[in-house]
Amino acid sequence: MRKKSVLAVAFAAAAALTLSACGGSDDAAEKPLADVSVPTKTKAATVLDQPFTKPGLVLTDTHGKKYDLREQTKGKPTLIYFGYTNCPDVCPLTMSNIAIARKALPKADQDKLQVVFVTTDPERDTPSSLGTWLKSQDPSFIGLTGDFPTIQAGARQIGIGIDAPKKEKDGTVVSMHGSQVIAFSPKTDKGYLVYGEDTSPDDYAKDLPEIVKGENP
Repeated sequence: MRKKSVLAVAFAAAAALTLSACGGSDDAAEKPLADVSVPTKTKAATVLDQPFTKPGLVLTDTHGKKYDLREQTKGKPTLIYFGYTNCPDVCPLTMSNIAIARKALPKADQDKLQVVFVTTDPERDTPSSLGTWLKSQDPSFIGLTGDFPTIQAGARQIGIGIDAPKKEKDGTVVSMHGSQVIAFSPKTDKGYLVYGEDTSPDDYAKDLPEIVKGENP
């Protein structure tokens, strides 16, 4: 996997948290976004002292309908991830890991959990193609697409840097993006937990019951 480092936005002050991304060239430069604080680290997640506010994104879902992220996930345990369906490594692995962990939950908790995948490559990830890709991961997953500037601004609200897709010399198109999953509490609708790309299905499975209840693992 080829990586690029970016810095998370506004955890609070002082230290730097490095976010990796999939796709792109080996010599991609680091992109500092803002100052960050030193959060608490659990086994799998980083617990933020200053949680993220859920992005104010209004996009299009895989059925071609308008989807207001804040309104339609209000009061629900929600995982949000920014990626793209043509990603060769991190994106499908992350979605697969979450899908495996979700299936380990009791049926009632499975129904409560919202997993939202926002594309970073909206030109290629149409509602139809995004829906087909997510269905192969987990039919319950919510896929969102729209115009790139809106998606980029929404990602930055939760500390994730993304670049517009670029065509490489060999003709392949890559989308550079932070590869973190942010978990939002159903009690406050705030994002307290950040999971990295190395989070395993077992890690998610251990934490999801607490996330569904609105508690930090």
